[in-house]
Amino acid sequence: MKIRTITTGVSLRDSGETDKIRQAAEFNQQAKDIFQQRGYVVQTTRIATNPWGEYLTGLYPVEAVQELANIEKYCQELGVNFFNIGPAMTPTEIALIPEINKNTSIVYSSCHIGDAVEGINWENALAAAVAIKRMAQETANGFGNFRFCAAANCPPRIPFFPVSYHQGETMFAIGLECSDLVSQAFAATHNLETAGDKLKILFEEELRKVETIATEIATEIATTLNITYGGIDASVAPSLNPTESLAFAYENLGLGKFGHPGTLTISALITGVLKNLSVKTCGYSGLMLPVCEDVGLAQRANESTYNITNLLLYSAVCGCGLDTVPLPGDITEVQIEAILLDIASLAIKLNKPLSARLLLIPGKTAGEMTNFDSPYLVNCKILGVN
Repeated sequence: MKIRTITTGVSLRDSGETDKIRQAAEFNQQAKDIFQQRGYVVQTTRIATNPWGEYLTGLYPVEAVQELANIEKYCQELGVNFFNIGPAMTPTEIALIPEINKNTSIVYSSCHIGDAVEGINWENALAAAVAIKRMAQETANGFGNFRFCAAANCPPRIPFFPVSYHQGETMFAIGLECSDLVSQAFAATHNLETAGDKLKILFEEELRKVETIATEIATEIATTLNITYGGIDASVAPSLNPTESLAFAYENLGLGKFGHPGTLTISALITGVLKNLSVKTCGYSGLMLPVCEDVGLAQRANESTYNITNLLLYSAVCGCGLDTVPLPGDITEVQIEAILLDIASLAIKLNKPLSARLLLIPGKTAGEMTNFDSPYLVNCKILGVN
């Protein structure tokens, strides 16, 4: 198990509060050093803010984009490589995301398309579809959409990007890469009940160790900086290592390939474990099934054992929605909007956080291979939308 991210959230009143960003960056480095001294691999540290519209008020669009570019430059000088500006809350703000995306390289963002209180935000969903289509057309390989998602019913303080944002006093949280625990628990057993019990034991044991260190950091370092500890996002984030593939872990249980009948049940089993841990959890704390971030998921996509409708179905009992899903470049804005509305409907009906990060591949159609050149993604066949 690795630490995928130590994410510290800050609330900004204006773009000039760079001291909060600097303090968060320095704290993240100290926390990373401590975890590494205890033997953990810490892959990234990140900073997330409150919704950017709150601290860039009164600016013309070109001025807002320039301010965010200035913040990014400052972050890079501090050694920060992942910075999330939170969700766009209105169609006007969403329409500016492609410009922000083109003028930055480490800035991540999302948009709000609904919640359990207000219901679906229809205008935002349409604006998000337009923005997603535009970013696919205006960035190399459509890769701009890697740094953006549409989010429904997502609370603050999720440590994973691009949905992450913050509200309130400065706080840090831990996100994990722990698909290897699922592989270990599901090895050499075809009994689902036994597999679930083994998974809970493994998660409790390993997450308690992480919590102990995080609590020490909160007591010894964070308190003096007025930074509080938000918890662990226990989500099962996958690895690009084939031996730690979630898809292959599912298949160890003997119910067939990922996407075949039984996949929904296994997804629900994993989620049931994650929702009943004794450690302090936050964020999604669910099951992530990002198509292009897991070798096994990519391989099964190549074999067409599942499709986007299956992924929506699994979202009803597990994790985080649609993540790094490769789609044809000629998909229409109406089709994108329909996918986003399905995500929002599920999130609201089930009162759970879901998001959609859709990777449209320009010039390619369903069944063709992606050609990403990224350390974060594995290539696979593009899914259809029919």
